[in-house]
Amino acid sequence: MRPRTALLSLSLLITPAAILGCQSSNRDAGLYNLSDFHRTIDTESAEAQRWFDRGLTYTFGFNHGEAIHCYEQAALADPDAAMAHWGVAYALGPHINNPAMDEDASRRAWESLQRAQAAPHKSDKEAALISALAARYQWPAPEDRFPLDQAYARAMRPVYENYGDDPDIAALYAESLMILRPWAFWSPDGTMAPETPEIMAVLERALADHPYHPALCHFYIHTMEASPTPEKALPYADNLRGNFPSAGHLVHMPSHIDIRLGRYHEAIVANEKAIIADDNFARQRGAMNFYTLYRVHAYHFLVYAAMFDGQYETAIAHARRAIAMLPPDLLVAYRDFLDPFVPMPLHVLIRFGKWEEILAEPRPEGDLPAALATWHYARGVAYAATNRVAEAEREQQRFREARTRVPATSMLFQNSADAILGVAELMLEGEIQYRKGNHEQAFATLRHAVDADIALNYDEPWGWMQPAAHALGALLLEQGRIAEAQSVYEADLKRHPNNLWALHGLAEAYRRNGRSTEAQRLESQYKRAASRTDVPVAASCFCRTQTTN
Repeated sequence: MRPRTALLSLSLLITPAAILGCQSSNRDAGLYNLSDFHRTIDTESAEAQRWFDRGLTYTFGFNHGEAIHCYEQAALADPDAAMAHWGVAYALGPHINNPAMDEDASRRAWESLQRAQAAPHKSDKEAALISALAARYQWPAPEDRFPLDQAYARAMRPVYENYGDDPDIAALYAESLMILRPWAFWSPDGTMAPETPEIMAVLERALADHPYHPALCHFYIHTMEASPTPEKALPYADNLRGNFPSAGHLVHMPSHIDIRLGRYHEAIVANEKAIIADDNFARQRGAMNFYTLYRVHAYHFLVYAAMFDGQYETAIAHARRAIAMLPPDLLVAYRDFLDPFVPMPLHVLIRFGKWEEILAEPRPEGDLPAALATWHYARGVAYAATNRVAEAEREQQRFREARTRVPATSMLFQNSADAILGVAELMLEGEIQYRKGNHEQAFATLRHAVDADIALNYDEPWGWMQPAAHALGALLLEQGRIAEAQSVYEADLKRHPNNLWALHGLAEAYRRNGRSTEAQRLESQYKRAASRTDVPVAASCFCRTQTTN
């Protein structure tokens, strides 16, 4: 399974002990504004019940370190509360963003499972959940745990069949199926993976009666975001908005659907609110934990949405803030997974044509090979765009040398850094050839760049932050190749609806083709989409220097 293999080293780097980083503390201000989500467990301790509810909410919101802390507090309040121990064991396990487990997590999960099994009091439902969880773990842990994930999904099926009206059990069963194929529920042609129909059926049945359930909404968004019909999840994305203010990842989740539907402003707002929650969490729990990757993800998402929305100041401010918040020790410890994030400001500067600002950017400090390669790429693009071809070619050579030093383990979520840099390789070569006047070679290379961009593994934000199609379309228009430019923009608008850059380009193509009615319609749509821009937009890519409007 591609994501399972890709993320294995993440589990090895970040043990659950490191994830936790949040011993029992009185510094909990603002962490537990989690609506009134509740699941009654077999305990006479109100304190244990309260901590369990917090833990389950954070589990469903993918802050597993904080969830473990909450479950452990529940177990301290009532050591005989079986579900407190179940919660620790469950939260230590795999999930779609980290399907692997290291030895420490496996051992701790096994020990917590034993305590859950030994607890003297548990309801029939609790006993069924604990029995199913026993299929998920072994000690000593096997090298390949995928058969255990399969066994757990099989064990959860009868639990769901017996208690399918319980929304928590429906969510847990759906997640057991999702873990079998993380981030691969749909193929690029819109075909479902084998597990996807059942995941959808389970979630949709439960959502019909529980439309505000945090896990059901969360998992349905992930199930549908890569589908041909992401709009089906919009009502449940909306149901998450404002309901779990302390759970930053749940606050962020609606933007996964917003971005697919061209709702870029809504995606910005969702992530602004998520960052407020996440910053509060960091003040309480620090930054040396797994959840920091989710914090960076919210910044990344906001920057990506702001780039589509034409908001330079918002994009660059948050890109710089995202990098500034990363402690140096964290960059060292988690280099493979943070290195590709570090050059985020460079992507913003390229998007908005800030060529001299790019050349003024300092060389990345430390051992960050992906960031260094991207720095050379950005400088090459800046030189090419300003017609300094010899300098661009020197940076291209340095980029290629730097790329060879990027380890295969370096990942930007679902894509290897090298695959992303493969798009950069083609983009830079295409732009250099264009400036040299080799237009046929340039366009052939940029077409390959578009293909490589589209071929990246599904992810949101997309692995390549500015669609390669925007450069190809802009330069095609500059050379009067209107028909092909039109096709490029039409395809891009299917992938990125309502984006002002492609709307601008397509409107120009239609007008120059004599299709004035369609051009007028698109120009009106463009004006609405560009209502928040803080830069003048004359083309879909600032690499185009000659414009007609």
